[in-house]
Amino acid sequence: MYTQSLNSSDINNWKLSRLNDTELYKAIVPGCVHTDLQNAGVIPDPFVGVNEVYVSWVAETDWVYSLVFDADQELLSHKNIFLECDGLDTIAAITLNDNEIAKTDNMFRRYRFDIGSIIKPTGNKLSVEFKSPVNTVKAKIGEGNVITPGDSIEGSPYIRKAMYQWGWDWAPKTPTSGIWKNICIAGYESAGIDDIRINQTFNEGSVSIAIDVKIEEFAQSEKSVDIILLDPECRRNNYHAKVESGLAHIDIEINNPQLWYPNGYGCQPLYDIRAELMENGVCIDYCDKQIGLRTIELIQKPDEWGRSFFFKVNGIPVFGKGADWVPADQFPSRIDAEKYEILVRDAAAANMNMLRVWGGGIYESDDFYRYCDQYGILVWQDFAFACGHYPVDSEYLANVRQEAKDNIRRIRHHASLALWCGNNEMEWFLAGNWGGDKNEIMRKEYLEIYYKLLPEVHAAEDPTTPYWPASPASSEPFVDPNGENEGDGHYWEVWHGRLPFTAYRRHYFRFMSEFGFESLPAYSTIKSFAEPEDMNMTSLVMENHQKNSAGNGLILFYMAQTFQFPKDFKSMVYVSQLLQAEAMRYGVEHWRRNRNGFRCMGTLYWQYNDCWPVASWASIDYFNRWKALQYFAKRFYSPILLSAEEDANSVKIHVTNDTTEAFNGLLKWQLETMDGTIVKSADVEINAPAECSIKAADLDFSEYLDYDTRRQTVLVHELHSKGECLSMGVTTFVPSKHLDLLDAEVSAAVEKIDDEVRISLESNKLVRYVMLEADGCDLLFSDNFFDLPAGRKVIVAADTKGMSADEISSRLRITHLKESY
Repeated sequence: MYTQSLNSSDINNWKLSRLNDTELYKAIVPGCVHTDLQNAGVIPDPFVGVNEVYVSWVAETDWVYSLVFDADQELLSHKNIFLECDGLDTIAAITLNDNEIAKTDNMFRRYRFDIGSIIKPTGNKLSVEFKSPVNTVKAKIGEGNVITPGDSIEGSPYIRKAMYQWGWDWAPKTPTSGIWKNICIAGYESAGIDDIRINQTFNEGSVSIAIDVKIEEFAQSEKSVDIILLDPECRRNNYHAKVESGLAHIDIEINNPQLWYPNGYGCQPLYDIRAELMENGVCIDYCDKQIGLRTIELIQKPDEWGRSFFFKVNGIPVFGKGADWVPADQFPSRIDAEKYEILVRDAAAANMNMLRVWGGGIYESDDFYRYCDQYGILVWQDFAFACGHYPVDSEYLANVRQEAKDNIRRIRHHASLALWCGNNEMEWFLAGNWGGDKNEIMRKEYLEIYYKLLPEVHAAEDPTTPYWPASPASSEPFVDPNGENEGDGHYWEVWHGRLPFTAYRRHYFRFMSEFGFESLPAYSTIKSFAEPEDMNMTSLVMENHQKNSAGNGLILFYMAQTFQFPKDFKSMVYVSQLLQAEAMRYGVEHWRRNRNGFRCMGTLYWQYNDCWPVASWASIDYFNRWKALQYFAKRFYSPILLSAEEDANSVKIHVTNDTTEAFNGLLKWQLETMDGTIVKSADVEINAPAECSIKAADLDFSEYLDYDTRRQTVLVHELHSKGECLSMGVTTFVPSKHLDLLDAEVSAAVEKIDDEVRISLESNKLVRYVMLEADGCDLLFSDNFFDLPAGRKVIVAADTKGMSADEISSRLRITHLKESY
């Protein structure tokens, strides 16, 4: 095989124009219309101010990408030549040398077209015409029983395009068009590799690998496949098989296998497999895969509460800890490998072991799954359906069937892949009366896709990975799909329902796959889209960067319950992030405390990341800046969790051990005043068995707390092991807004050791939610937004980014709650 790339990095003369317009703009491929027009100065940055509104015409316009190129001589020497398009977004017509090759209508599919009789040595003219997605769906409105998600442009489900681009309650309305993935011309001789399938069978002390290589043959000849296996230490083994009836089968026995584990449970060794298609001693095509050796099961067994729902990897029950992933850019063609690695690495750094790829986004880049493999992040993969009702005509279903097949084949070999899930929230909606008088008809249509079509493709292409019809769902279609006794659950009464954070503690979902709370992004992120005069919660710009219609009001509503009203807008940003972090802490700590008997076995909060700079539920904003929630997650997802469950005058302290080994340590608690005066204290020996949660202390402070002392007293709890303080928390007996916080003197000593800076902080009074910042640079701290009780020392580390200790010290800014008043 020979490949000639048509990406801009290799052929740099792509042009973009409006249909039937002679004005040409430079185009970047892979890319999209919006980014090309912005680069050309035709439109402003859609992410700034209210520019989203001013660029809406782009999605209502037809566009043409055009390229003139010469074909490589070696390419033309091959007998079979194809144009291969990994991603066309979305309604496209492809023409080469005035010959229409094909029309496409699915952003998620990979297309290949025979151009052997059309391509010529020089002066090839390739054009890809994209119809306006908005106008395309507008013409279809009223067909079938389609329901559009509430925050999207009307008609969006009619075409197979990422739903979030049409607008969501965290995403702008900027549906784009373009060649959003790689495009190339490939030449083949007598055959090429069509597919490679790898199955694992676990034996005592070994793993059997069965590799099936499917060959597309253009001419009959004797062919074989060589398999090269590299183990994690790069030791090489070779295997060989003949191609018979278009298939080569090879069995490999791996003795003393190195098993792949999720983050927090072990290492992530990976094996490289290369399949080479051989003819007459020459490699004519090859395919590379990287795998991890592991078993994964979705355990659903009857128990005293209903039916369990959790993942078991290599026989170990895993408490799912993570968040819901959305595309990392509104224009996904510009998400590069570096951004994927930063986000996946930061998930692992926050002690996460799972990300749910939400169904309103995309089937992610190969880079995403590769980094999940490397960092031990399990992937719950939704198919690309969310919150709408989709067509079920035969053409649409055939399109979906091929889409599912393409993406299952592309993703299925990854060690990180844990689950295929049919859709987001649609079964829950239809369990009610979402469709009105058409609800029963719509239920039948729904079953056609998520209980018939997708399971059929899944069973044929990847039966070893579990399939789940929807999130949330139960064991029977439309029967209590968001119930607490089985399946997974979404809980939104905290936030949309305005219930207090403590409401989480009334619920015991088997696996909490979605719940969330909003905050503003980092102040420096807000400055990227708003001017100083815009920095008001009800300004036009701030409301345009808040896509949940009630969002800013809900932030203020909950702020009034918990904190004093901030003194300025920057403090508003800070306090909004504290609200979000505390909300998620209440939920996660509660469900982790109730893991025994597999009652609650997972928490994936909404949401992990952002697609543009916006007020949202994300814990990492668009510019990869950690909000308070991400730092809190690092603590509340710690393998050994110390948590407190407070009541009016009492506190229950728990230790949750997610590891596979027993934990022994020391709990130190002190009831103390703001200046550190101890009212009562104790040390408690801790013996927490593996994979369980224990109540370490049940404390009643009624005799010490009255109307005044409740505002002046807190409980400080610390968990120690082997002379080290593993975690520390502060529990209050009144909302933070009523605490009698004292003026404090916070000191910070900065020391540089190699490429790391260590900051030692101390205070003479309790300070809550210490936030560290460095002027002019984004330092990622080992801890942040933490409590600093009187007389304690907290040491925080960060990468120096080449700065000296003195420079970091001069840039360092320390904020705490009392300073926000």
